[in-house]
Amino acid sequence: MTGAVLVARSDHCGDVLLAGPAVRSAAASGRPVHLLCGPRGRAAADMLPSVASVIEQRVPWIEPDPMPVRERDAAAIVSQVRELGISHAAVLVSSHQSPLPLALLLRWAGVTQIAAVSHDHAGSLLDIRLPGDPNVHEVRRGLLVTEALGFPPITDDRLAVDLGDGRLDEDVQALITRSRSFVVVHPGASAAARTLLPAQWRDVAAAVAATDRWVMVTGGVEEMRLTAFVSGDHQRVSDLGGRLTLRQLGSLLARAETLITGNTGPMHLAAAVGTPVVAAFPATVPFGRWRPWRVPHIILGDQSVPCAGCRSRTCPLEEQVCVSSIDGEAVVRALDELGSFRAVGSVP
Repeated sequence: MTGAVLVARSDHCGDVLLAGPAVRSAAASGRPVHLLCGPRGRAAADMLPSVASVIEQRVPWIEPDPMPVRERDAAAIVSQVRELGISHAAVLVSSHQSPLPLALLLRWAGVTQIAAVSHDHAGSLLDIRLPGDPNVHEVRRGLLVTEALGFPPITDDRLAVDLGDGRLDEDVQALITRSRSFVVVHPGASAAARTLLPAQWRDVAAAVAATDRWVMVTGGVEEMRLTAFVSGDHQRVSDLGGRLTLRQLGSLLARAETLITGNTGPMHLAAAVGTPVVAAFPATVPFGRWRPWRVPHIILGDQSVPCAGCRSRTCPLEEQVCVSSIDGEAVVRALDELGSFRAVGSVP
């Protein structure tokens, strides 16, 4: 087996983090591994160990919103892949996505061995087609593809990140020193249907703080109004909205007792740094495929609702019934239960 390897995962940061074990599987061969991702996943791609370089390109068959479809963008992917001397490619996609558009570009770039999970007949586009929709966690799904390419299974399939220079600023470090032990609440998500309503998160933050725990509320620059609302004016709740890069968020989570969040990228970042998770997990996707990987965790939410698996970005119902019953008390109970699991050294 000669030539470089491409692992493609064009989606959000969380999806890219879940591709990390597949990257390490390919890298164990001693060959350079390059990662293809979109701009939404770039910050996570830069944190993955064993990545030789990153190809960043938005692709119209993955992006959730309409975008220009331009020949020059396709040509850029073909050119970059060809210049890197890539001979083998693992195209990682979720069950609702197709690997075939990218596989066509990779064929044009001269890639000789391409593997992916695909519902559809792939003709000459895939050398190795894993048919159907394997009902396994996304980490395992990615490893099925790299193993099909001939890369051996890895002994440690936990998520991992290189935090590099993820130093926190002095104010945030002072908060950590003052609190000694704290939990992180991350209320935002890339889609509204994958998390709780702002009012629910505000109740969660207040209820957790009322147990004498310190709470750090995090979010991106675009979520600063949300984090301010969730934080309220409780003296044991600190609003860190817009103040952390993804690496710095990883550094914060590595020091936290627990992360409380929805179905988000930070949920997987917490797993990558070994931090337990309480996830308010709407039933839009199967939690068995997307749950926190290899860390203690508790999933809240009704996964048996009739509309489970809807993949909605915004819930079409008047009330998002799968998570409407989650409140601060439920989260505090989960924190206490998670603490008991950790005390006996078991993972729920």
